Amino acid sequence: MSSGSFRQACCSTVWELRALSESSFDLQSWLQQQGVSAEHARGRLFCKWLAADQLERLQAEAEGLQALIPCADSLVLPRPLALGLARGRALLVLDWLDLAGGDRAGWERLGRGLAQLHRRSLELTPAPGLFGWHDDRWIGAGIQRGGWQRSWGAFFCQQRLADQFQRLEAQGLRWPQSERLLELLPPWLEQHQPEPCLVHGDLWPGNAGVLRDGRPCLYDPAVSYSDREVDLAMARMFGGLPEAFFAAYNDEWPLPAGAEQRLIAYNLFHLLNHANLFGGSYIDQSRRSVEALLRLL
Repeated sequence: MSSGSFRQACCSTVWELRALSESSFDLQSWLQQQGVSAEHARGRLFCKWLAADQLERLQAEAEGLQALIPCADSLVLPRPLALGLARGRALLVLDWLDLAGGDRAGWERLGRGLAQLHRRSLELTPAPGLFGWHDDRWIGAGIQRGGWQRSWGAFFCQQRLADQFQRLEAQGLRWPQSERLLELLPPWLEQHQPEPCLVHGDLWPGNAGVLRDGRPCLYDPAVSYSDREVDLAMARMFGGLPEAFFAAYNDEWPLPAGAEQRLIAYNLFHLLNHANLFGGSYIDQSRRSVEALLRLL
């Protein structure tokens, strides 16, 4: 599936976007009831809505943005302006991002800005030395398990991979190699010994960009304190961000040896999550990724 068709599929199943002027619902009044100024409410805003019972998903997105913003001095992230229930829907209203295609300089700024965000988060962490998050998150329509661990290898294998394997097996899909992988992978990752950085967590090309004025931006996160390489790994998926982004990141904060091999492990989580959500070719891709990892280990 191309990155464009994948993005369209996600948007059509997860949210609907409407310009405020096109909605029959009086969003301006609702926004003012939520504490948004009348002047701001009349501006161009991004409104994201789900069924009312999905409010926690929007709460998680808003919380993730609020966690990232203090670390992102050189990046633009949309501020959560209002969150609540209205007319049977859960609504999250954010700053509007005037996205453009972006030139090389813009993608370089994004790479440097992400490296600076990761480094800055080391100073602001609420749980020094711990990997994870205080509760479960959503990554698209999938679950991303929370909880805290001191061991990165244990956290990634238990709260990321093992959970996804269990979900697939609950659907009747057998993974005979999963136990072997989950046995060998933690000590291999422990040799790396990363610091727990606040990561975007869902950094595929549909969740990052460059604004019309040239500033780089991020949005729609699935945050956790993890190895910073997980963001760089996912940024290679679904078409990938431009190479200028990766080069600038590495200039700002070079990646340690072995990052290309760890990328296979980190992106296995996303392949498994998509296998759970969409099935099809993602199941075969996941199996091939497991086999590639076992050859490495």
